[in-house]
Amino acid sequence: MPTRQSCCADYAVSRRSLLRGMGPAAGEGLLTSALGGVHTQIAFGATALNPNTLVVLSLRGGADGLSIVVPHGDPGYAPERPTIAVPTSSLLAKDAMFGLHPSLAPLLPMWDAGSFGAVQAVGLPQPNRSHFAAMEEIEDADIGSPERRGWINRLIGLGGTADPVDGIQLGTPYISTSLYGVTPNLGLNNLTALNLPGASGSMREQIRKSLESTWQPTKGSLGRGARSALYTSSRLSYLTGAPEPSNGAQYPNSDLGGSLADAATLIRARVGVRVITLDCGNWDMHANVGKIDTGSMKENLDDLALSLAAFFTDIGSQSNEVTVVSLSEFGRRVAENGDHGLDHGYGNCVLAMGAGVRGRAVHGEWPGLGSSQVVDGDLRVTRDYRSVLWEILGARFPEVSLPLVFPGFTPETVGIA
Repeated sequence: MPTRQSCCADYAVSRRSLLRGMGPAAGEGLLTSALGGVHTQIAFGATALNPNTLVVLSLRGGADGLSIVVPHGDPGYAPERPTIAVPTSSLLAKDAMFGLHPSLAPLLPMWDAGSFGAVQAVGLPQPNRSHFAAMEEIEDADIGSPERRGWINRLIGLGGTADPVDGIQLGTPYISTSLYGVTPNLGLNNLTALNLPGASGSMREQIRKSLESTWQPTKGSLGRGARSALYTSSRLSYLTGAPEPSNGAQYPNSDLGGSLADAATLIRARVGVRVITLDCGNWDMHANVGKIDTGSMKENLDDLALSLAAFFTDIGSQSNEVTVVSLSEFGRRVAENGDHGLDHGYGNCVLAMGAGVRGRAVHGEWPGLGSSQVVDGDLRVTRDYRSVLWEILGARFPEVSLPLVFPGFTPETVGIA
């Protein structure tokens, strides 16, 4: 029997397609402009500083929520995973039903302090096991609408500042579906990308003035976009030196660690960022999920926990202004496959930590894993993911009209915020 790929072709193709698709226009007047590594949609204006910041971690590829927040007390869990079930004895913060994967140990102090919690059995209103379609649906969050506009774009658009710094994608210059839309935003590989290409030393100001002179009279979307990129790179250029983390924070040498270090720098600088979104790893584990001491799940969760622990150490007292929430396009099947992996599923967990979170608990309505309780072999969704976001946004951005962020949606109580 051939070994399944750890990353299925659908996931690889969908990620490339999504990233390439963010630049072309989705409506009149939209244009993505680029100067060096700075990609920003048309805008030119000042920001109104808002101390509250939401950080959205996208666990790309469909994370297995049953390995992260483990339902060890459900009799349907362990028998379906004879080689990859997380042992009850190894779990952290466990109660009669749930426990945390042991790799989340660096975050245990936050759990014990009540600033880290989770929600189980979360997802889309209907099963969608296609990476491409599920990513787009969960990040658009306006089911059935022909408008290509993400929920974060709608959120930052309600602030009225038209400032690209309100919403920032870190780790890639290509914005995700959640940020795509008419409201300006910024995509960066990292903070050093704020430098203009070739503009160093004594030539820096000369090149900037030359570019400003070239683009100032240019009309239309291209001119506005170029001026916006110049303005934003100038305004944030002092951050390109990658300031040292504060409070002795030590990030792992990983893409996630680097992106969260940049996120902490932006937050500590109080530049006015309201939402930061970044991708976290490849969770499409069709093979080699592994055990608690080896395998893909342990590696991903080690990176996630160490990176987040460093991030909250880095921002220090500003933790009371920052909330982190994780999202993934779908969960995995309850039963392991023949390659000790997990195929595409349905229900999932959400992790939330920081300001406004009701922690030290697993929230939501647990449907059970019995044969009559699952959906085609998958965890049933009992809470729409928008209900989780609704509660978090309501706590952190009380001035925002949530029906405009999630059109046509009626939330249910979750209890996470």
